[in-house]
Order: sequence, then C-alpha cells, then structure tokens
Amino acid sequence: MEKEDIRYMKEALKLAEKGKGYTHPNPAVGAVIVKDGKIIGKGYHRKAGLPHAEREAIKDAVSKGFDITGSTMYVTLEPCCHYGKTPPCTQAIIDRRIKRVVVAALDPNPLVSGKGVQTLRKAGIEVDVGILKEKAEKINEDFFVYIKEKRPFVHLKIAQTLDGKIATKTGSSKWITGEKARRYAHKLRKEATAVMVGVGTALSDNPSLTVRDYPSKKQPVRVLIDKDLKTPENYKIFDSSSKTIVFASKSAPSEKVKKLKEKGVNIIFLPLKDNRFAVEDILSSLYDLNVMHLLVEGGKDLITQFIERGLFDKISLFQAPKLIGEDGLSSVGSLGVEDVSQSVNFRIESIKGLDQDIYFELYPD
Repeated sequence: MEKEDIRYMKEALKLAEKGKGYTHPNPAVGAVIVKDGKIIGKGYHRKAGLPHAEREAIKDAVSKGFDITGSTMYVTLEPCCHYGKTPPCTQAIIDRRIKRVVVAALDPNPLVSGKGVQTLRKAGIEVDVGILKEKAEKINEDFFVYIKEKRPFVHLKIAQTLDGKIATKTGSSKWITGEKARRYAHKLRKEATAVMVGVGTALSDNPSLTVRDYPSKKQPVRVLIDKDLKTPENYKIFDSSSKTIVFASKSAPSEKVKKLKEKGVNIIFLPLKDNRFAVEDILSSLYDLNVMHLLVEGGKDLITQFIERGLFDKISLFQAPKLIGEDGLSSVGSLGVEDVSQSVNFRIESIKGLDQDIYFELYPD
C-alpha cells in the first residue's frame, strides 16, 4: 500500500506546486481522490479566499459523475477543521463518506495542528500521516515559518561573481548573471508575497521589482527601505504595476510623503536605531500586513543586516563565472569574523546549472 500511497501523494504535491506564490497567507495544498486504483478527482488551493484543495478535488470528481463514497483522499497538508474564509474541509470529507485520508504533513496552525486528523478519526475515517512529509513541508516552508515564528519567511537573493562581487567600483552591475539566471530570479519573485530592496539599490538600478520574465497571475508587493525618502517619485518602484510599501523615518520630507501617498504608496514610519531601522521592526510590520514570504534582493547593507541578526531562512545564490577584483562591491558586508570558526555556515540543499551560471539553494546550518 505504501508504494501506491507515495505515487498518489506525488501527484498531490505536483498540484500543490501550482498554487505556490498565489495562496498567501495560506499554504499551497494539493489533493487527489482515488477509487478502485484510479484517480477520479484532483484539486489545489488556487488563492486565499477560494475553496481549499480538498473541496476542489471533491468538486472535480463529482463534476465527472463519480461516486466518491468509500474512496481515498491524498492531501499534502492536514485538512482544516475550523471556519475561516471557507468552511472546514474535514466536514466536506465526512459528508462525502470518504473512507481513508492520507496526509503528508500536519498543519502548524494552532487552529488545526492535529485537530483536523482527530476530527476525521472521530468520524470513523482511517487517517495515515507522514507520507512524503519532508517534501510537503518544503513546499510550504514559508508558511511554516510564518505561523511558528510570527514573521515573514526571509529569503535572501544574491547574484555575484566568482569572487563574491555584485558590482564594479563604479557601481556597474548589469548584467552579472545571464538571461536564464535572471528568469529564474523572476520565478522566485512570483513565489514571494513581497520583494524588498534598500534605497541604494533603488537609486542605482531603478528596478521595477515585478515579475516579467516568468508566467505569473500576480505581482509581489514592493518594499523599499528609504528612511529619508531619497528615491524620486517618478521611479519605477512607485508605478501602478504593483503595490508599494516604503519604510521611512518621521523626519522624512512631509511634501515627499504627501506626493507618494497620493500615488497610493503605503508609507510606514519606524524609529531609527543607530541611524537605521531594526530588521525586527521591519519584519513585525510586514507580518501585520500578512506578508508571508519576503524576498530580499539587496543591496549589500540590507543583506548584511539580516545575516548579522540571524533573521533569514534561505539564500538563493546565483554565481557567474566572472571576476571583478578586490575593488568591486562585495555581496556581504563586515560580519566581524576574525577566525574561520566564527564563519556563518550553510547547508547546500541543491545546485542547479543555469547556462554558464550556477544556482545554489542554501539554508542556515
């Protein structure tokens, strides 16, 4: 039975991947319904507020004329058992007299967290938990951090040369990596709730911070750290292609504040500590705005602050086969490391070739 369970759960995981980036602050979940050795229904959570994966799979099977009584459902995350924007999925499973439910991972949300499984078992449904658990948790790594840590999942993105440089001494940085790597970076934007840069990057690159080179049905929120509001209001980051949040100090020019607010920009004032914002304050504010997955794209000072504070969950590192030399701008600033034993260490989850560039998926060790 386990071999079959793995096969069908893999199908459910593929469906969950389709919702990645669209469901925030909800998890990406996939479900399939199997009867007599055949998949009769498929579904995934498409967007927050829309039906969950379990209900989508039930709807799919019923619309095709199948009787799902006595069937088995495979779902990548524990079915919810509470009323939110949608009714509990456990009730739909019970009402349809599904005989067995196979769950990959338990939901970390205290409103669910084992209660969904318990509800199903009380109703006489056989429940098995843990099939491809690690793969299911990886898909929703951002959701797990968001729920458990009560802050966004912090994902740092760095594009650098072999010698760790992100620009030349004159600030030239286009393009360090090739087209395929840049396209993959847009995939990361698609999967994020918000994309963040500091004022230095905004002024030097005038980035749009939108998804353009990868298929996407939505744009991430753009976040700018600009305490003095130095970024001109006609820059791309303030255009109408996506919402923008700016973190500024209360001493920022009031006329500039007014102009940006008229453009629909959300300005959040934070206190300064040693002439900069505490990353804890930034993350707390973004959590309150339901930002689940924060992709930090630079610059060096901002990346360094997150690493210094140990407030990051993942690094996507794109490395190009180029050398700039010691007078180039390094991707990370001073970390106060005096001995190799003090180094910040990482676990390499995966390595991918992107034409001439190499992509490293890194996690804190």
